Parts: sequence; C-alpha cells; structure tokens
Amino acid sequence: MPNPDVSIARHFAGLPDPRIDRTRKHALGDILAIDLSAVISGADSWEKVEAFGEAKGDRLKRFLSLPNGIPSHDTCGRVFARLDPQAFGRCVAGWMAELCKAAGLRHIAVDGSVVRSASTVELNTSTVPVCVEIPLPDPAE
Repeated sequence: MPNPDVSIARHFAGLPDPRIDRTRKHALGDILAIDLSAVISGADSWEKVEAFGEAKGDRLKRFLSLPNGIPSHDTCGRVFARLDPQAFGRCVAGWMAELCKAAGLRHIAVDGSVVRSASTVELNTSTVPVCVEIPLPDPAE
C-alpha cells in the first residue's frame, strides 16, 4: 500500500490567504507548518510559536522555503486572526482524518469547554476546564 500524503502543504493548499500581495513576506504554507508544529509540540502563545520556530529553524529550513526567516509572533497572530475559521477548520479536519488513517488510529472529537463561576481553590481560578471525548463512527463501517 502506498504511503498517504499527510503533508500540511497538501491539506492546506486550498486555504485562502487573507493577506494582500504586497504584505506577504512569508508563504502561508510556511506559517501554517510552523504554527501547527509548534502547537502540537505544546506552544500555547504566539511568542512560544516564534520561539519554537527559532529553535527548530535549521530543521524547518530543510522542507520550508522561509525566504525571510522565521515569521515573528506578530505576523503569525495577524495571519491567523484573518484566516477564514470554517475553511481552516475543514483543512484541519481533513488533515487529522488522513493522519489518523495513515497511523491506523481512530478519529475522536474532543469538546473543550469551561464551567464558569465554578471556583477551584487548587487551581486558583474561577473556571473549571472540562474535556469530553466523543467517539466518531468509523467511515469504513
């Protein structure tokens, strides 16, 4: 069986780039690849995404063009703020489904919610995070 193409470039190729041509110093595919890789690796802020890119720059340059280096945290934040959320969601869902299929894993949906005004002294917060896994039917069944 041939190896499936689970590349970010393939699965996000149809995502519209919201930037005007003259403001594009970085390829959208490069920004997406760095940002998604950073988040999967635990980055939870644009500053940490940029730090991830800088730390992994030599490795990233092997498969990304990066003509102007690693995008700044401000650039990443601005680009993501302007992306079409539904189109981005479809790209992520298709990519994740293909990754699960390639790895022989079952795709599950995770609903991350917060219970507000539920004080927890241990966490020193007024919210409680709730995570619910929802098994999805296997498309092959």
